[in-house]
Amino acid sequence: MKKLPIGIQDFAELRKGGYLYVDKTRYVHELATSGKYFFLSRPRRFGKSLLVSTLRELFQGNQPLFQGLWIENHWDWQQTHPIIHIPFSSLGFKDLGLERALHEHLDDLIAAFDLPVREESLALKFRELIRRLHQSAGNRVVVLIDEYDKPIIDYLGE
Repeated sequence: MKKLPIGIQDFAELRKGGYLYVDKTRYVHELATSGKYFFLSRPRRFGKSLLVSTLRELFQGNQPLFQGLWIENHWDWQQTHPIIHIPFSSLGFKDLGLERALHEHLDDLIAAFDLPVREESLALKFRELIRRLHQSAGNRVVVLIDEYDKPIIDYLGE
């Protein structure tokens, strides 16, 4: 009997750990191929972070994680996309402030991708990062934002 994935929000951990996974990759495929921008708003603990993690692995072309799932035979695994993942829950905005935390996160991504982005403005830095990633990869950039409401929720009472 497979283990229940209580509290697991990482697709790779779920699949590698042999946890129970209800295959919804047909719907993930529909989502990934049917539009350009999506905003998913659901109550807390409804699987949004797991979906974001699944999309990240899918667009990075991590085929072994999808072995035995519907999407394995319905996805172009040769085509990968650079990913900009912004997980607001782990940005450290309480210590740094939201804008500084976002700057640091983008700086980390710029360093990881080894790109020459020199913009100081947050908006211009983000735009330049996307532009440079697109140029270097030759493919569309996927931007995944998780827990966008975390800064708001954390400061509601203050």
